[in-house]
Amino acid sequence: MLGATASDQKLIDGALAGSDSAWQKLVKRYEKKVYNYALRMVGHPDDAFDLMQEVFVGVHRNLASYRGDGAFPAWLFRIASFRCTDYLRRRRFSEEFDESRAQAPESLGPQAMTMATHANQRISAALMSLPAEQRHVVELKFFQHFTFEDISEQLGISPNTAKTRLYSALKKLRANPELEEFNHAM
Repeated sequence: MLGATASDQKLIDGALAGSDSAWQKLVKRYEKKVYNYALRMVGHPDDAFDLMQEVFVGVHRNLASYRGDGAFPAWLFRIASFRCTDYLRRRRFSEEFDESRAQAPESLGPQAMTMATHANQRISAALMSLPAEQRHVVELKFFQHFTFEDISEQLGISPNTAKTRLYSALKKLRANPELEEFNHAM
């Protein structure tokens, strides 16, 4: 799909023209997806919420540079990917998933609250055990439903590299004894 959808483009045009309403609608359309992406990437709800806000500040600041030659969600998630990568570099995240911080803010609704269940905590912990470049590919492929071509564009890698990273990640996840009950679904 080339360019933004008609409804996205209308909201983008409105936001660029200074409409707060159009900007708010655009944010509402994607905030849960961006939050969930950040949560799966960094493993902590508060940090994910902060990253989501940083992503939308960056999107707002750079919206005029969106040329419309690619899908808006792909452009948005490229910004989210960069923000998460920067966060992970700054934190040098190596600590184990901290279940005491795994309670999603209630204001985010049922989808975010689902991340607080025990099963999802184990999945999140397993994802956090993957190197960031593999975690990005798993997130974009399985949770955001992007194609390998979209993923390669977003991460600046070839489609074959994206596939290799995905298959390596899946192999590691399948070997994780904590996820034995989920391995049958993969």
